[in-house]
Amino acid sequence: MTREESCSKIEDAIQNIDFKGNFADCNMYGNGHINDTFVVRYTQEDGSILRYILQRINHEVFKDPVGLMENVAGVTEFLRNKILENNGNADGETINLIKTKDGKNFYQDSIESYWRGYRFIEDAACYDKVEKPDDFYQSALAFGHFQNQLSDYPAETLHETIKDFHNTPDRFMRFKKALEEDILGRAKNIQEEIRFVLDREQDTHILMDLYKKGEMPLRVTHNDTKLNNIMIDNKTGKAICVIDLDTVMSGFAVNDFGDSIRFGASTGAEDEKDLSKVNFDLGLYELYTKGFLEGCNGSLTDVELDMLPVGAKIMTLECGIRFLTDYLQGDTYFKIHREGHNLDRCRTQFKLVSDMEKQWDAMYEIVNKYR
Repeated sequence: MTREESCSKIEDAIQNIDFKGNFADCNMYGNGHINDTFVVRYTQEDGSILRYILQRINHEVFKDPVGLMENVAGVTEFLRNKILENNGNADGETINLIKTKDGKNFYQDSIESYWRGYRFIEDAACYDKVEKPDDFYQSALAFGHFQNQLSDYPAETLHETIKDFHNTPDRFMRFKKALEEDILGRAKNIQEEIRFVLDREQDTHILMDLYKKGEMPLRVTHNDTKLNNIMIDNKTGKAICVIDLDTVMSGFAVNDFGDSIRFGASTGAEDEKDLSKVNFDLGLYELYTKGFLEGCNGSLTDVELDMLPVGAKIMTLECGIRFLTDYLQGDTYFKIHREGHNLDRCRTQFKLVSDMEKQWDAMYEIVNKYR
């Protein structure tokens, strides 16, 4: 299904979500990999313009959009109440759902697409890469604070929006299955990447083994803690809001930490072709570690603290495995913009893993410095 076909019911969605004012226009927005996102503008009585975000949930990726929206609604309402209790700005410090005109959290159109609306967060931006070190530090504070704010949320009530999303052993098995099937005959040309994964099979089990022993607690986690899921205030430069809650589920805090590191502590873009530009930046790792632990405010266990470097390595490895698996399967999950795009993405992740392994002792020393 093309993007244009998938959005054929956009007018119905606009009419059924309770946006305020007179409709002005609607345009595509952002560069997300999964959902289709639009910015919708409405003229108010005083002539001002109010903007909203409109999204079509990709129900081919998120198989249970109803459960997903229950998660989003529950977590955002919980956060909103927490923010109000602390005299914060609930309209800007969390995303706010706009209900449909019949009071639901989403609109389902006649071709079974699911749509939702959010209040647009003005005078703030998100960044696809670290523009300056303080942005990364601010994101660390925000994700750590997000973890801490939700420490007493009933995690057992959350739906699993993507089954086994950060179950790294399962990701490894899916990779092996895709390798065995090799439906497009691509494996013969990527033997180095394949060997890189196979050599690290034991690493993929570390966190799940601890969980099975009862030593790694489950928490409410974001599960996609990239820098571009934080809104940064344009004037103050401070992080104000965590966005993109589609993958909020129960999970490991060290994975939230690790996903931020694998994305933000890199000197190159996630899909950089020239691997000489891709390096693990230990200074950025230290900056993020400091901010994340400040935001968590002492809520992590000793085991979780010990496993923070492991989380960084495993999330980076897992992401590379996912990109490589998708490449073997014909690029059916991640949106690609050129031939070999997922292969380029996987190579950057594996380069970062190699760099981390070379600086392993230093990574632990940094955690111990701030714990």
